[in-house]
Amino acid sequence: MDLLTAEETRLWHAWKRASETVRARIAEDINAATGLSDPDFGILTRLIDLGGGTLRQNELAASMGWHRSRLSHQLTRMEQRGLLTRSPAGGGVNVTISQRGQGVTAAARPVHAAAVRRHLSGMLPPGDIHKITAILENLYDPA
Repeated sequence: MDLLTAEETRLWHAWKRASETVRARIAEDINAATGLSDPDFGILTRLIDLGGGTLRQNELAASMGWHRSRLSHQLTRMEQRGLLTRSPAGGGVNVTISQRGQGVTAAARPVHAAAVRRHLSGMLPPGDIHKITAILENLYDPA
């Protein structure tokens, strides 16, 4: 059986701990300031950034890498809180951010930016940010 080397094991654990910690801290900052969960913020920003406020539900699921049923449950909770609406559209469903959703997203974006700077980019040497970004991009989109 082929096992990880000590260096590979250290890398794996550092990767997991860093990514989980940074995501959790950023999500906590957004939630404390706006009441949005990490999934809420992800959905609302995708609706705005990718669809100008409206996306097909299947496109939204694909953009998040989520199974349709997980997304559907999350959308139901968000719809009940007045953050978005869903409507039938040509054999599918359109998801549209509401005015309330737009407002809370606008309030959350500067919190998100500050949290990313505090918990991620501000923790890295400025000269290394470009290199680290390139390495990470290579992990999810190898050329």
